[in-house]
Amino acid sequence: MEKPAYIHETELKVRDYECDLQGIVNNANYLHYMEHARHEFLLSAGKSFSDLHEQGIECVVRRIEIEYRVSLRSKDVAVCRLYLRREGPKYIFYQDIYRKADGRLCTRGKVECIVTIRGRVTRGDELESYFKAYLN
Repeated sequence: MEKPAYIHETELKVRDYECDLQGIVNNANYLHYMEHARHEFLLSAGKSFSDLHEQGIECVVRRIEIEYRVSLRSKDVAVCRLYLRREGPKYIFYQDIYRKADGRLCTRGKVECIVTIRGRVTRGDELESYFKAYLN
């Protein structure tokens, strides 16, 4: 498989309360990590989700696919890397989470988003100016 051309990365430290009785990160927390990375990416692109919300624009998750490979544990440092593609009206965030200490791929995710304005689905052009330089 060809190595992805990541456009953004966010570093996160695993906290004790994110782990289950087995001492590994609960699977739902990977979704939080990915969401945080998308928010950080949007900030780096010049906007925030709250800025867009105030304009009536929402980037809404429509579908998520996630593959768990290697578990993160308390106090691990994770790096969430992402790249972005556009398929018609959808923006697809490909997000991979690595354990920083050894570089192992822990989780691979595909997050499909659509854009709405005041609750109505659009073609997604409202985000084009922010994402254009980052689209693969």
